[in-house]
Amino acid sequence: MIRAIRSLLLLSSLFAAAAGAQPQLAEVAWPSGWQVQALEPEAAPDEASAKVSRQRAVKNDENGDTILVMELTMTQVEVGHVVNLQGVLLEMRKSIQKDFFQGGYQSVCNKIHPATLSRLAALETTCTITQNGRHVLSQTLVAAVEADKAYVFSYAGQADAYAASQKEIQAVRESLKL
Repeated sequence: MIRAIRSLLLLSSLFAAAAGAQPQLAEVAWPSGWQVQALEPEAAPDEASAKVSRQRAVKNDENGDTILVMELTMTQVEVGHVVNLQGVLLEMRKSIQKDFFQGGYQSVCNKIHPATLSRLAALETTCTITQNGRHVLSQTLVAAVEADKAYVFSYAGQADAYAASQKEIQAVRESLKL
């Protein structure tokens, strides 16, 4: 299940296709008690990977097992490039469903709908992941674009932890300074 949570968050790298110059990190007020990381690009340092910044916070249970992960990815958008936000979110959602299916899970995602991310208009979708009919994980993807930056805020976790952490998640979303 932890492997499934990690694979969910790797999908945010799909935004890297619309890259430009080195981005500044967004300001995030992560919840206290969470492990916070600024992540290095996964690929070898090159022009494209230098244009993406990722920050992650992980919530662990009393045994040290990951139960919830939040991640913010910011990608610099090239001048003149128009990001098809709906298309990007559809591809990310499709990848989530395919990856989980290959892992023996079923997933159902709600319709992509308008939302906000910090001060930006955004699009959002939430996927419910089940195994043998039992709800095991949930993941939400929120994507937004401004003139020269694209953002994906993703949070995923075990079903109970995801539901119990909604106030913390909402506080982080409201605290973002993009």
